[in-house]
Amino acid sequence: MSYQKLMIVGNLGRDPEMRYLESGQAVTNFNLASNRQYTAGNGERVKETTWFRVTVWGRQAETCNEYLRSGSQVLIEGRLNPDRETGGPRVYQRNDGGYGSSYEVTAERVVFLTRAGAGGPYDDNQGAPAMDDDEIPF
Repeated sequence: MSYQKLMIVGNLGRDPEMRYLESGQAVTNFNLASNRQYTAGNGERVKETTWFRVTVWGRQAETCNEYLRSGSQVLIEGRLNPDRETGGPRVYQRNDGGYGSSYEVTAERVVFLTRAGAGGPYDDNQGAPAMDDDEIPF
């Protein structure tokens, strides 16, 4: 038997999107930016953003859709789903011609770290800079 658990803290890149399957089960998707800052060997400050595509199921999906907004900060516990074709993250080409990657996560638990309705544009204390919809990788 094998087991994995992933924990991510980040901010939503846009409002969540919810739909219902034919079975009546709710599913909500949103993207999450997680950031890391460090000082490189040459003394330069480096900001690094990793994007995750998050899927939430059932009643928790409905709650996420109701209360989360772009900029909301959350903690996700879940499992990483590799790309079926490559076994790794999904690779995409950004608008600037560079390449990036995103990771798909199925959330088992979502903890709201921002008060309801307090979401909004990112600032330096919360995470990634605000992005237009066409800049978000998915």
